[in-house]
Amino acid sequence: MNGPPGTAGDGDDDSTVIADSLDRPEAFAELYHRYAADIHRYATRRLGDAAADDITADTFLAAFRGRARYDQGRANARPWLYGIAANLIGKQRRTEVRALNALARTGHDPVAESWVDHADDRVTAQAAHGPLAGALASLPGGDRHVLLLVAWADLTYQEVAEALSIPVGTVRSRLNRARKKVRAALGDSDPTLVHDFAAEVTHG
Repeated sequence: MNGPPGTAGDGDDDSTVIADSLDRPEAFAELYHRYAADIHRYATRRLGDAAADDITADTFLAAFRGRARYDQGRANARPWLYGIAANLIGKQRRTEVRALNALARTGHDPVAESWVDHADDRVTAQAAHGPLAGALASLPGGDRHVLLLVAWADLTYQEVAEALSIPVGTVRSRLNRARKKVRAALGDSDPTLVHDFAAEVTHG
């Protein structure tokens, strides 16, 4: 239901909510209500449960503080929020790479446990496989961001471009490089390895 005239309500697009929050800061809570669970899920897949709480909180704090600079021509704020989250995750690159390398070596890591406990079935089976974890760990940070924003956040190429403030052509080239590396790591011929996720990231 929409609020009184001049105020944003549940049915308004994200840009309207953000614009309204400039005069009524409490209105920004609607954006948190819409997207916090998605951002938390994505951060959990990348860094594990312990870090996901902080990433989610910091994402919305940064968004709130920067809301006056939001491009009001973009009705959907989801790419913007994922971009903030990706930047924050990038600052913990060593943690992510260390966890992925541990998965690749041993198949066991505290971050992996949080994936198994909380990620959906598509990701659970796949993330625990050493070859995929090793391939993800070996990717440059920018390539890994693009790949996982497409595969785990379900963003379009255009949305990834908006999220990371890069051209769509750069998204395509990074994604192509990442897919080739993952495909090579998975052997490209073993259908038992991470079938759903591997198919998504290598062929998507």
